[in-house]
Amino acid sequence: MPAGAVGVAGGVVVDSDFRWRGGGGHARCRGVTQMRWSRASVRRALHRQLDPLAWPRQGLSPLNALLTALILVTVLLSIAETEPLIAAGRERWFRAEEIVVGSVFLLEYLGRLWTAVETQRGRTARWPRLRFALSLPAVVDLVAILPAFFALAGGGTLVLRLARVVRIFRLAKLGRVSRAWEGLVEAVHERRTELGLAAGLSVVMIVIAATLLYWAEGEVQPDKFGSVPRSLWWAAVTLTTVGYGDATPVTPLGKFFSAVVAFAGVMLIALLTGILAASFSDVLQRRRQEHRDH
Repeated sequence: MPAGAVGVAGGVVVDSDFRWRGGGGHARCRGVTQMRWSRASVRRALHRQLDPLAWPRQGLSPLNALLTALILVTVLLSIAETEPLIAAGRERWFRAEEIVVGSVFLLEYLGRLWTAVETQRGRTARWPRLRFALSLPAVVDLVAILPAFFALAGGGTLVLRLARVVRIFRLAKLGRVSRAWEGLVEAVHERRTELGLAAGLSVVMIVIAATLLYWAEGEVQPDKFGSVPRSLWWAAVTLTTVGYGDATPVTPLGKFFSAVVAFAGVMLIALLTGILAASFSDVLQRRRQEHRDH
C-alpha cells in the first residue's frame, strides 16, 4: 500500500504508513499499521440490529430476537409473580431478575437514542435524538425501564402492583423489534378511515339494538332491559357475538330482534376482518416487491 494510503473494509479503517530510511549501507523499512473501528460504522451496525426496517434479511436480527425472547420471559415471570404461592419466598430472586432485565432495556434505550441519527427521518430532521426521546415508542421504552427503579427503591403494596402491571405492558415493545408488527400498524393506518366508519357503524347498531330490546323487553324484565342504558350491555355482547347469557330476551318480539342483532354482529365482524386482511395483504405485497427491487 502506498505511503499515507487509507483503506476501508467492513467498517474497519486501515491506515498504513511506510517509511524508508537509509544509512550505514543498509535500508530499513518500518511499517506502522493502525486499525481502529470507525464510530459511525459501529453505530450503523447497531442500527441494523435494532431497527427491523434496516435489517437487510428476512426475519428478526439476532439482537431483536434476543430482545423478543427477553420480553416474553419477563412478562411470563411478571404474571407468575402475581400468584402468592409462586412469589412467596422468592422476592429477592424476582427483584434481582427485574434489575437485570431493566438494565438490559436501559442499554437498549441508550442504543436506540444513539442510533436515532441513522434512521431515514433522523438523517434529514433537526435534533433527531430529541425527536426520538419525545416519540411514543421511546416513551414505551422508558416505561419498560421503570419497574427496575421500583425494584431498587422498594415501596408499598400499591407501588409493587403498579410495577407488575407496567411489566406486563412490556408486550408493547414487541412492535419495535418485528417488521410484521410494523406492517400491521401501517395496515391500520392506511385503512383508518374505513375502520373509523366501521367503528361508528358499530356504535349506531348497539344503540339501535338496545332501544329495540328496551321496547320489547322493558316491561317483562325491567332489571335487565328496563332502560336503554341497561340494554346497552346486552346489545354490546350480542353484537360482538360474545353472548354471555346473563341477559336473554323471553318475549317472541325480543327473540326476533335478538336474532337480527346476532346476524348483524356476524356481518360487522366480517366487515372489519375483511378491511384489515386486505390492507395487511397490500402492505406485505408492497414490502416483498421493495425487497425484490433492492
